[in-house]
Amino acid sequence: MLRHRRPIARAAPRRMTGLVAALLLLGAGPALAQELSPRAYWPAPRGTQILVFGYQYASGDIVSDPSLPVTGVDSRISTGIVAYQRTTAFAGRTTNLQLELPYTSGTTTGTYLGQDARADVSGLGDLAATVSINLLGAPAMDRAAFREWVRSAPPILAVSLKVVAPTGEYDPAKLINIGTNRWAGRVQLGYIQPLGNRWALEAAVAAWFFGDNTEFLGTTREQNRITAFEAHAVKLFRSGLWTSLDWNYYTGGRTVVDGNLKADFQRNSRAGFTVAYPFARRHVIKAGYSGGVVTESGGDFSKFVLSYAVRLD
Repeated sequence: MLRHRRPIARAAPRRMTGLVAALLLLGAGPALAQELSPRAYWPAPRGTQILVFGYQYASGDIVSDPSLPVTGVDSRISTGIVAYQRTTAFAGRTTNLQLELPYTSGTTTGTYLGQDARADVSGLGDLAATVSINLLGAPAMDRAAFREWVRSAPPILAVSLKVVAPTGEYDPAKLINIGTNRWAGRVQLGYIQPLGNRWALEAAVAAWFFGDNTEFLGTTREQNRITAFEAHAVKLFRSGLWTSLDWNYYTGGRTVVDGNLKADFQRNSRAGFTVAYPFARRHVIKAGYSGGVVTESGGDFSKFVLSYAVRLD
């Protein structure tokens, strides 16, 4: 809870291709519409399993609910994540299954009802699960078939469903929490257009839907749908390293608290970059940075992401 301050104070080599192609930009915890996820729909051989350990540091105007009566927000938030992904087949198409569990610790300061205030939080965040299916361009493949497919990868069309469960730590008496105490879901359609062996353009459009938080400071908080769009320009190098320029735009998400419509309509945009480097056949290190470009309600913060992934199969 916020408390008053005291007065004082070419494509990659074959041996690496399966792992590099399977990796997603697994951020540290579900970031909802703020996500920037290059290569999210790039396929991998059937049976590929990836374990990811990630770290994210975010600073700036970060608050879980833009409708809160808090101004001058300044946050320093660190989040660790453990994620698991498995590639399988459904109706003959490449299908990815993901689980993500974050742990968050940080401090938020600001002005609440005209007085300086501070909130310190730490604990487990909300568990997220995602299933994605490549509808066109990527049938389910074994490793031999995948190596042949990579030589002349066609355009890819895919769809995904992400569900965020209200499993994170939540205290209904606190203004700021780690968990959201509500269900959330995202439906996304993604497209990849390879440009030869070295470049690819990616785009995705999504809609987020939110359940009600019926324990929000003794009342109910509702949130309208958020529509999001993201785009990526991806460059692949002979060593297996890849980089991307990332951009998104999201709008909507106005909230209703105790029947009162809040002035917190979001119309925001973020941009950044990602770099991923594979080594020792089964391992990849990835780093990324993003910052706010246009911010109308919350979300004006910078974020650094670092992750290590290992292929288990």
